[in-house]
Amino acid sequence: MIASLRGRLLEVLADGAVIEVGGVGYRVFLTPKAAAGLPRDGEVLVHTVTYVREDTLALYGFATTDERRAFEQLLTATGVGPKLALAVLAVHAPDALRRAVSAGDTDALTLVPGVGRKGAARLILELKGKLGEGEPDPAVETAGRPAYAEVREALGALGYGPAEIKTALSALPPDAGEHSTEELLRMALRNLGTSR
Repeated sequence: MIASLRGRLLEVLADGAVIEVGGVGYRVFLTPKAAAGLPRDGEVLVHTVTYVREDTLALYGFATTDERRAFEQLLTATGVGPKLALAVLAVHAPDALRRAVSAGDTDALTLVPGVGRKGAARLILELKGKLGEGEPDPAVETAGRPAYAEVREALGALGYGPAEIKTALSALPPDAGEHSTEELLRMALRNLGTSR
């Protein structure tokens, strides 16, 4: 099993990269963020999972060992293959994934392309306790639902994509719990307006 690759970046692909190690080019599937973070000059290090099935031999790479562990845990869930696990990590960093699973936040998981409400509920059920506990989102409760979930839903209804929603939510202030959902939504929209 190949657990990591250290070498030279030969090529960045739409879904990963080719890394040369000892004269051999290894094709590695990566999240867009991990691929963008690879240094163009000098040495590259990616932590990898070797995925082997009857008709498949593939390498999936990660910037950190935490991402690699989260990927391996995602693969233990029913119906989750490597492409879906990578898609989850493309939308949610390991800490955000832990928070979503420990809080039972199906809305956060439905931001991942290919994950519906039933799939999100199943993921939460199967991954609970396996990823460790995440810190809860610092948000006020409104009718039993976190304000972040309502802001996320509103941004989605306004046509923003998962990456934009994630950026807007992560830029909210640490005292977000003291604000109403409407105020949080205004702040999120301001954050999105300045990032464009």
